[in-house]
Amino acid sequence: ALLGGCAVGPDFVHPHPPKAAAYTSVAAAPQLVPGAGEPGQRVIVDQALPAAWWQLFRSPPLDRLVRQAIAHSPTIAAAQARLLQAQQAVAEARGAYSPQIDASVSAERQKGPPFALGIRPSHDLPTYNLYSAGATASFSPDVFGLTGRRVEQQQALAQNQAYQLAAAQLAVTGNVVHQALTIAAARWQIEALEAIVAADEKTLVLVRQQYTDGKLARTDVLSVQAQLENDRALLPPLRQEVAVAQDALAILVGEAPASFSPPDVDLADFTLPAELPVGLPSALAERRPDILAAEARLHAASAAVGVADAQMYPSFTVSASVGTAALGTRSLGDGSNMVWTLFGGLTAPIFHGGALTAQKQAAIDQFHAELALYRQTVLTGLGQVADLLRSLGHDAERVQAERQA
Repeated sequence: ALLGGCAVGPDFVHPHPPKAAAYTSVAAAPQLVPGAGEPGQRVIVDQALPAAWWQLFRSPPLDRLVRQAIAHSPTIAAAQARLLQAQQAVAEARGAYSPQIDASVSAERQKGPPFALGIRPSHDLPTYNLYSAGATASFSPDVFGLTGRRVEQQQALAQNQAYQLAAAQLAVTGNVVHQALTIAAARWQIEALEAIVAADEKTLVLVRQQYTDGKLARTDVLSVQAQLENDRALLPPLRQEVAVAQDALAILVGEAPASFSPPDVDLADFTLPAELPVGLPSALAERRPDILAAEARLHAASAAVGVADAQMYPSFTVSASVGTAALGTRSLGDGSNMVWTLFGGLTAPIFHGGALTAQKQAAIDQFHAELALYRQTVLTGLGQVADLLRSLGHDAERVQAERQA
């Protein structure tokens, strides 16, 4: 009980989940109007999104792209390395729970004044060699929980990095899907526009022939030619959109744009998900990695208050050393040359010019800042889901209106 001690400072309490029962003031339509040739979509409330959510599109080329990005994305690799670094910081902090043992070996050649050794000045002290070897062990019992709070802080920071890794994976996979859909949609528009341009060219040939035959005026030819040029002018921006998306896709999968061979993705390769899982607001804080990361940082800030509080209490140290010292190496193993020490100490802060109090208050202020950032992250997440649900509903209304027009 003494070694475990009592940890001073606040114990972290998980924030309460959002109390809202819905994301918007108007309930989202459970059934969405499908697009042409697509089945209807249903919003499934209180259902978590699957980990491999992109497979809902049922596109093997997309699945291969996403998995390539997860395996080779520098962004994900950096997040993985930061997580490993944070885990090592936890192991380092836990090391303070164990005794610290060190060994030492030394060899000296020295000569000193005779009176330093209690010898009369009339006696000349010769130069001599001194050899020593030994081991030292020290231990600081965690009476007031300083080590425990430091370990807690590092564990929370490691959790933050784990959620940052999950957020990086989600961002990369989302960007891959977005860029792939952008390429597929732009290519579909290019194909449709190229067909229109081909039809414009045929129309221009016919109009010119009719103009030559005297059946149409010059203005008719100019009008058709202007339409052709206008349609042609729409192609370069779409091709640029495809090129930019392909370059972004190359970077996401960890390749240089010059060496990347983009896969052929077509809108026909994507299947519109029939069910759209949407979790409840109360479960949002338990699933979104950005919110979980914010909570982990809040936990670390709470532990930092405990660290600052524990530093205002006494600390204890117990140490012992054992060794041997002799004038020759052959005598080091002689028991008569053994030396040892045993030490116990207490250090208590008395006056630090208000530094410790200011340090604790700064930690409390940092906790309040992280709490505000956590609340902001939760609100941002609620707003993003609300925007998505409203967008789906308004898109369904637009499609329905176009069908009835």
